[in-house]
Amino acid sequence: MIEFHLDGRSGVAPYMQLIRQVRHALRLGLLREGDRLPTIKDVVASVAINPNTVLKAYRELEYEGLVAARPGVGTFVARTLNDEAAAVEPLREELRAWLRRAQAAGLDAESIEALFATTFRSQFQESA
Repeated sequence: MIEFHLDGRSGVAPYMQLIRQVRHALRLGLLREGDRLPTIKDVVASVAINPNTVLKAYRELEYEGLVAARPGVGTFVARTLNDEAAAVEPLREELRAWLRRAQAAGLDAESIEALFATTFRSQFQESA
């Protein structure tokens, strides 16, 4: 089951952060068709968020056809976004190895994140 987290410094609305996290989990195969999302009550308790915000995120995901609400039972994944499943795991392992090398080079988590984010942005700006 997915565990949500919120970043108050991101500038992204909390409901969008939840939506993005579900989409990422669907893309990476961490959530599969039929998996149950946490209840609104559980999300509220774990990330200290307004229940209406969680409901808004779940409704948007339902509108996109990614999840389906079953009254009295919960919200379940209706379809995934995992078209490149075979490629994901080897890439994840390469990324983990890169992260270990970055840590061994003395970079802390914030520095690694900044390096990755700036490199990611420049890579996709060059190819656009």
